[in-house]
Amino acid sequence: MKVIKTDIEGVVIIEPRVFEDARGYFFESYSRKAYVEAGITAEFVQDNESCSTRGVMRGLHFQRPPFTQAKLVRCVKGRVLDVAVDIRKGSPTYGQHVAVELSEDNHRQFFIPKGFAHGFAVLSDVAVFQYKCDEFYHPEADGGISILDGSLGIDWHVDPAEAILSEKDTRHPLLKDFVSPF
Repeated sequence: MKVIKTDIEGVVIIEPRVFEDARGYFFESYSRKAYVEAGITAEFVQDNESCSTRGVMRGLHFQRPPFTQAKLVRCVKGRVLDVAVDIRKGSPTYGQHVAVELSEDNHRQFFIPKGFAHGFAVLSDVAVFQYKCDEFYHPEADGGISILDGSLGIDWHVDPAEAILSEKDTRHPLLKDFVSPF
């Protein structure tokens, strides 16, 4: 597998080695040994999957301490723009983001460390999105930042006027009004 470093330390893109032939393809989607060798030591305890349609935007979510989560995400059907925003107080990259397109064709994965808000926008008719978490979900620790916060400078490739958001996601604060728990 190939590990691609980003402009924010700890946030990485993973390109697995894909073997293709007339039958289709095969790749190792997770190997603890390979990830540890790449510096990703998170011990995953929960896998999640969502299915969404074009224009759905989910996020920007995180879990508050002591239930923070690192995530390893991928899109197994369709295409999404996936984003991690640094929300760690005092970080030199606070408020900055990394965006990557994940798709069933590129098989890329995205590792998001603790201390980041995470979200994605669906760019295909349907997208099936999977993620591994290193902490169980705790509803009382749920947090978020507005996915439509223009100050973040994220080009979601979705018209905000046509975005499909959950009611919960419409209530998250802008970054300027956010008090980081990290």
